[in-house]
Amino acid sequence: MSNWVIGKVIEVNWWTPSLFSLKVAADIEGFKAGQFTKLALDIDGKRVARAYSFVNSPADPLLEFFLIEVQNGSLSEKLAQLSEGDDLWVYNKPSGYFVLDEVPQGETLWMLSTGTAVGPFLSIISDGKLWKQFDRVVLVHGVRLNTDLCYQDLIRATEKLFPQFTYVPLVSREKPENGLSGRVTGILKNNQLVEYCNMTSMPQNSHFMLCGNPDMVKDTAALLQEMGFKKHRRAEPGHITVEQYW
Repeated sequence: MSNWVIGKVIEVNWWTPSLFSLKVAADIEGFKAGQFTKLALDIDGKRVARAYSFVNSPADPLLEFFLIEVQNGSLSEKLAQLSEGDDLWVYNKPSGYFVLDEVPQGETLWMLSTGTAVGPFLSIISDGKLWKQFDRVVLVHGVRLNTDLCYQDLIRATEKLFPQFTYVPLVSREKPENGLSGRVTGILKNNQLVEYCNMTSMPQNSHFMLCGNPDMVKDTAALLQEMGFKKHRRAEPGHITVEQYW
């Protein structure tokens, strides 16, 4: 029996000329916030598939995915051409360990993301379980341009509902309209992130979830280890959980 099911596109939302999201109706197995599945199209007689994280809460009836159209991308260019009512393939077995069940309870949860990798964090935030697990939650979203800061309505609504939530937009290629300028490693090194969050120092009982550009994930994990934090493993609890987003 095939693990692929047919999904129907219910809504396409273009955030920028290259960033878009798809809302899809598909009957798949349940997933945990932070997990991913695969989307696919049959192109020239071959099924082309890529992994994408869920943006929606597991309780939501529609699946949502946040994508970037990559020029000459074998799948993303075709997904970008989909319209309401079109079909695509959705893999019926969500997977991944970038979930709160794998994260030890702590004082502050730092969600460090770049680009479309903010998606799984939005799913975790919408799910709501993190508010019972951490006293404070900080979401950092690193992008090139101010216009790349998507899902602002959801994020601002979360700020209003949960005073323990801090959102840090981080823009690298132009002056930020809000938030900070630079890269994730930079604002950690120069203490800007801690100061922006009105802290005097990085809480030792912190947990860091890293998701995004592989270089960001690697460099940030190395920097955090230099600061005295260690990678989290099931057999040896630590402070750093990573997801290699592509």
